[in-house]
Amino acid sequence: MNISGKTALITGASMGIGAVFARRLAAEGARLVLAARSQDKLELMAQELREGGTEVTVLAADLSVPDAAERLHAATDALGIEVDILVNNAGFGSHGQVVNADADRLAEQIQLNCTTLVGTTTRYLPRMVERGFGAVINIASTAAFQPVPHMAVYGATKAFVLSFTQALWAETQGTGVKALAVCPGATDTPFFDTAGDAAAVGSLRTPEQVVDTALAALRGNKPSVVDGWLNSVVARVAVKLLPEKLVIAVAERSVRPARQLVG
Repeated sequence: MNISGKTALITGASMGIGAVFARRLAAEGARLVLAARSQDKLELMAQELREGGTEVTVLAADLSVPDAAERLHAATDALGIEVDILVNNAGFGSHGQVVNADADRLAEQIQLNCTTLVGTTTRYLPRMVERGFGAVINIASTAAFQPVPHMAVYGATKAFVLSFTQALWAETQGTGVKALAVCPGATDTPFFDTAGDAAAVGSLRTPEQVVDTALAALRGNKPSVVDGWLNSVVARVAVKLLPEKLVIAVAERSVRPARQLVG
């Protein structure tokens, strides 16, 4: 898939996996539209990329509000920007019991991880199909493959992203547009600043490894990909072979808050 001269919109582009996607796609000759909440962080990223000769547009936006996708699409339309590659990377997770959760915060998590992702996809996809070229890369998670007690809503949102994207992959066959769900495991990003360290399971992969995995899978026309061979074995094989109650128990134990691990 030749992306030189194409335009990529990346949400959550100011840090972590999104920032690496920006650097990698810029290196391959893409123009970039970077979206995230922090104007300052986006401008720093844009300055770095512009010094390398990349054309960059910055759109600061809170993507966790109900009309976020509509506003983002309106902003790119107003600028005359045609998006060829959409990377729905923005998302967050929270750690704790549902009974103690902030209902509004969980609603924001569902909005960002699911509703805004679908909203951007449905708004940018039609023109990709009309042009006969495009890609939608949605960042899911290994949490998508089983329920995750203590991160119940996060796991459910990522299961949604995985299922939605796999279906989209089938719908776009023969159109020139590719759809890919990327499923990282624990990755060395600021994600855990919000979710908490107890949400990390296993050794951390790097954002660079995740993006390498994603771009290789995109060029291979896969509907989904799990980053890291061990993560893949657990998600694709072990989860399917083990009894349901055991799978849930192992997931619960893996992310149980430290204060509950005594005894």
